[in-house]
Amino acid sequence: MPRSPGRLFRTALSATALVAAVGGLFQPAQTAQAEGPATPPHDRNLQRQLDELVGTGDGPPGVIALLTRDGRTEVYRAGIGDIESGRPPRADDHMRIASVSKAYSGAVALQLVDRGDLRLDETIGERLPRLPEAWHRVTLRQLLQHTSGLPDFSANPEFREILGNDPHHRFDSRRLLDFIADEPLLFRPGSRYQYSNSDNIAVALMAEDATGRRYEDLLRQLVYRPLHLRRTSLPQGYRLPEPFLHGYDVTPPAPPDDVSELVGASGSWASGGIVATPADLGAFIRGYGGHALISDRTREQQLTFLDGGASEPAGPGANAAGLAIFRYTTRCGVLYGHTGNFPGYTQLAATTPDGRRSLTFTLNTQVSKSNKPALLAKVRAIQENFACALLRH
Repeated sequence: MPRSPGRLFRTALSATALVAAVGGLFQPAQTAQAEGPATPPHDRNLQRQLDELVGTGDGPPGVIALLTRDGRTEVYRAGIGDIESGRPPRADDHMRIASVSKAYSGAVALQLVDRGDLRLDETIGERLPRLPEAWHRVTLRQLLQHTSGLPDFSANPEFREILGNDPHHRFDSRRLLDFIADEPLLFRPGSRYQYSNSDNIAVALMAEDATGRRYEDLLRQLVYRPLHLRRTSLPQGYRLPEPFLHGYDVTPPAPPDDVSELVGASGSWASGGIVATPADLGAFIRGYGGHALISDRTREQQLTFLDGGASEPAGPGANAAGLAIFRYTTRCGVLYGHTGNFPGYTQLAATTPDGRRSLTFTLNTQVSKSNKPALLAKVRAIQENFACALLRH
C-alpha cells in the first residue's frame, strides 16, 4: 500500500527520530532451531516466551535471540523473518542494528584514546572549531556518556521534513550537525544525562580529525578486522545486503508493512547506521564489552557509570550509562551492552564483563517507550529472563 510522508512521524526512532509506516498483524510461531556445530539443549520456557511474544497483537512478526557461552551459541527464534517467503529469522541475516551503532563509535574513539590520538577531556573546540562556539567546551567523555547537552539533530523539523518527503534522501553524514548549528546547548555540559543522536556524530568527526581517516575506514581497521566481523558494514544507502531479516511496521488492524529499506542510513551514520548479522553483533559486543579492544586503563574510564542513564529503548533491569556502553543490572547479575530501535527493528546486545558470554535479542519491528510502552515492558522482562539463563549456566 502507498505510504504517506505525513504518516512517517507517528513513532519515535532512536537513530533518526522518524517513523516506520503502517502495519500490524501477528504471525504464527515457529519452532526454535539450534545453529552451529555445538549447541547446548534449548530451554523450553525461554522458547515459550518468544512464541508468546510473536503471538501478541502488536508484537513482532519474528524474534531471534543468540545465547553464546564460551564459544558455543544457542539460537532461539520464533515467528517469521520474511513474511513473503515465510522463512524464520536466521543468525546470518543482515539487519539494521540501530543505536547499537553508538557502541561501535565508542570502540573507535576509546582505542584512539589508548593510542594517544584523542583524549577523553579533549573538547569539540579543540578538534572541531567549525562547530558552534557555544559547543566548544563539550568533551569527548561527555559525548560518549550523553552528558554533552547537544540538541538532537534527528528531532530537527527541517531534518524530519526532508526525510518525510523522501525517506531515501542521501544526506551528507558529516554535515548532519548543521541542522542544529543555530541551537544552544540544552544544559551545561556534564550537569545531567540526556540521550542524543548528535553525540555520536560528533564522536566520529573527532575521530576523523584526529587520524585524518574516514570513519568507515577506522571501523574496518579498529573494529571489524580485530573482531573478525565479516558481515558488518556502515552503508550510505537504503538497500540491505542479502540475505536480510525483513523489518516491519506493525500497527493493527492494518497488515504489516515491510519497512526494511524504507529509510536510508546516511541520516543516522555513526549514531545508528550500521548493518550486521546477529552472529556478528554477538562477536562485537563480546569484544567491546569484554577486554579485547581497550586497555584496562581506558576501560576503567569507560565503566564509570551514571545510574539511571538508560539506553534507548531501555535494556533489561536497572540501566546505567558508561562511555558508549550501558550497565544492565538484572536480578541475576550484571551485563554490559547497548540497545537500539529503528523502523522495523529493535535490538539488544549485551555481554558479561569478561566478554565470554553474550546475548543478542532482535525483534523485526520497532518497539520503544513512545510507540509501544506496554510491549516494551514485556520485551524487557523476557530479555531479563534470557540474561538470567546466560548468567546462571
